[in-house]
Amino acid sequence: MRKPLPKEDLDLVVERTANVWSAFDRARLFITGGTGFIGSWLLEVVQHANSVMGSRIKIVALSRDPDTAAARAPHLFKTTDVTLIKGDVADFQASVGTIDVCIHAATDVANLEKASDTLRVFDTGVLGTRRVLEFAKANGASRFLLASSGAVYGAQPATLERTPETFLGAPDTLDVSTAYGQSKRAAEWLASAYALHDDLHVTIARIFALVGPAIPLDGPFAAGNFIRDALAGRQIAIKGDGRPVRSYLYMADACVWLLHILLAGERGNAYNVGSESEISIVRLARIIESLCGSVRRAVPDIAPKAGPAPRYVPDTAKARKAFNVEEFTPLEVALAKTINWNRMALTA
Repeated sequence: MRKPLPKEDLDLVVERTANVWSAFDRARLFITGGTGFIGSWLLEVVQHANSVMGSRIKIVALSRDPDTAAARAPHLFKTTDVTLIKGDVADFQASVGTIDVCIHAATDVANLEKASDTLRVFDTGVLGTRRVLEFAKANGASRFLLASSGAVYGAQPATLERTPETFLGAPDTLDVSTAYGQSKRAAEWLASAYALHDDLHVTIARIFALVGPAIPLDGPFAAGNFIRDALAGRQIAIKGDGRPVRSYLYMADACVWLLHILLAGERGNAYNVGSESEISIVRLARIIESLCGSVRRAVPDIAPKAGPAPRYVPDTAKARKAFNVEEFTPLEVALAKTINWNRMALTA
């Protein structure tokens, strides 16, 4: 069973997004991906805002399996301000009445079994986005936030320290493994088309690597898998040579950024969401080992490759300037909070 998020994190988000709650007072929010890492954080933040700010936001959340969702997180889904509807994002049918705001955060990438089905990943990203856009328009939504990804940029050149929104790189169309990035590019085009031709204020968040409580521990996320291994007393498994460079934004901080993009982002614009504080995969493992008190040091499973290390680090100047946001939580604090939340969950 998923335990509640740390109250101090929810307080931080709500306090730094006060204008959001006044703007969306009594709004009806439709969210996809509400059972996922990003979506469930946003859902719990909204509920906290209802509690401490009196926002009175009603939530309609799409789920393939509402019963399982409610059983896994009753504090989220068995409440009076949330209505769960059953359906797949690509072809759901539902009568929910008027909605005011839509957050589209559904993805199959966190589920390794589903992520291996490249056609399904592509369909979820493209057909799902088209369906949600149509649903939002048909039900009167005025604002729409698309949770996209830094994967839209393709491989980051070694000479590019940080990737800005103006970078015109792209995933290789002949590489089938790039289904997720390809689908997000198509989803962004769809969202932009609806922003141009319909009365729907669409904004896009290109999300890079995140960390925080509720991060999947058995998915494609190195930080989650490393924490899982370290808490279990196992040697952390580093796949590859450990040199790739990443950056990690704490999930509470990311929620602040996402909510500001939803409310105040320019129509049809995309904003990077992530940290600029880079770290190698092997260094990430070392910090997690230290925080968990691990006695066995991880060893990359292959020797270092030649050439520059692959990078996945955003330039976030656009979002920081537009919304006066920042990285509020240093990485070691973010990792410690994530580890402590999971340690308590395991012993509960």
